[in-house]
Amino acid sequence: MEKILIVDDSPLQAAQLKSILEDEYDVSVVQTAEDGLRQAASAEYSLILLDVVMPGMDGFTLLKKLQEEILTQSVPVILITSLSDVENEQHGLVLGAVDYITKPFNALIVKARVNTHIKLYHYRRQAELQSMTDQLTGIANRRRYDRYSVVKWHEASRMQVPFSICIFDIDRFKAYNDTFGHPAGDKVIAAVAKTVSSHLQRSTDFLARYGGEEFVALFMGEPSAKIFGHLQQIRQAVEELHIPHAPSVAEWVTISAGGVTVVPPAGSSYGFYLQIADTMLYDAKKHGRNRVVWADEQLRQLWEKSQETSGDTI
Repeated sequence: MEKILIVDDSPLQAAQLKSILEDEYDVSVVQTAEDGLRQAASAEYSLILLDVVMPGMDGFTLLKKLQEEILTQSVPVILITSLSDVENEQHGLVLGAVDYITKPFNALIVKARVNTHIKLYHYRRQAELQSMTDQLTGIANRRRYDRYSVVKWHEASRMQVPFSICIFDIDRFKAYNDTFGHPAGDKVIAAVAKTVSSHLQRSTDFLARYGGEEFVALFMGEPSAKIFGHLQQIRQAVEELHIPHAPSVAEWVTISAGGVTVVPPAGSSYGFYLQIADTMLYDAKKHGRNRVVWADEQLRQLWEKSQETSGDTI
């Protein structure tokens, strides 16, 4: 069921709107703009109904903040107001609102506008999803990864749950391409992506093609030991595809992986920990390839301390 958030300081008006919509939608209600901002970022809403006139932060200010946040900027907002003058309507639309509903409410009009904008939202999401899919492998592309990683990092930070970043690539892939040609190399990339995807266990597990033969996997809510073991299974599954490598290089195509698990500290940078994962991948290759190297807690703390000392920022 689609989720709708109502932000309205009037309990009577909010209850009236909820009664109009709750037969078809999962409706949540908050009574302040501050609560609305927090609630909007805490769940995946398909639409927000926002009152313009509220004490403290008004609807226009909240709308602007929603548009600035990556977690909420794509969610359509319909403004609720008795201010029917053109100037206020124009101001709301300029800030990013998709429509207005005026008081007193007409149930048929409310349902029609809500339904229309939720449909349009899903059409846009579908088109956006297609533009963020890697054509060779069918998994997420770099554009989708860039957006998803930041959203999920903030979510893990807010929930204070473990977040794992894994970077892996195909060992000595240039030698494979030089020996068998790029069309054969494309088939290997697709086969590796398919194998890794088949081992992703939960809806929150995420895989993207980072570029060339390099991939990124993200996991949320599991301890490092479990993720490390899972990546070992994936590494073994790729080797057991028994795709012949260039004879001068190795018997089979394999992958190397590096990663880190962390409960994201408040205000921390995702890019900082991505660099740790990349360093672990480098170590995996340096120590023989076809292996997984994971940053344990002690190593992660040493890395963080060294970066603070050197003044490096990511």
